[in-house]
Amino acid sequence: MKLILATKNAHKVQEFSRILEPLGIEAVSQTEMGIEDQAEETGSSFAENSYLKAKGLFDRTGMAVIADDSGIAVDALGGAPGIYSARYGGPGLTDAERTALLLKEMESVPDGERGAQFVCAITLIASDGQVYSIVDECPGIVGRAPRGENGFGYDPVFMIGERSFSELSPEEKDAVSHRGKALRRLRECLTGILSAGEERGKEIKDGIDK
Repeated sequence: MKLILATKNAHKVQEFSRILEPLGIEAVSQTEMGIEDQAEETGSSFAENSYLKAKGLFDRTGMAVIADDSGIAVDALGGAPGIYSARYGGPGLTDAERTALLLKEMESVPDGERGAQFVCAITLIASDGQVYSIVDECPGIVGRAPRGENGFGYDPVFMIGERSFSELSPEEKDAVSHRGKALRRLRECLTGILSAGEERGKEIKDGIDK
């Protein structure tokens, strides 16, 4: 069973693959399919942007597609950077530069007020056009400095207890992260779909397999 991922982010592909492979699902990035362009993220929420990316790739390929839109929402910044997490500070910045900007914005925020959530919205469009949407999140706090060597994006400053996301092993991160939670729910959704009534289940399975 193969699903195309509407992302060019290799780190996301790895996270999707780790969780979906046990279900017998092969997650293939759009880059591997030779598709570089993506739909514009013009939505006002993670869920809307996730759908736009999935629909854009689905319309182009007619194949089953998964897309996610995710980011960090910081309480002290009124939920920013939110859906603009990947574009925070303007185009062209590296992950490290965006993280440094976030820490600068948070310099004067006391320890007790540094709450934040990583949010992940996932959209699955099966090749029969059926749409399935899931949103989940992981609460934590914004640390004072980057820590750890793993992860990507804002992971080095997103603290879960005493460790940052970047200090967790891939398995530990999957167990608690916003994307891990959403993907497990998606996996349950897929399992339920494929084991539904024989006729409907076969119809959707055949559609996803294409």
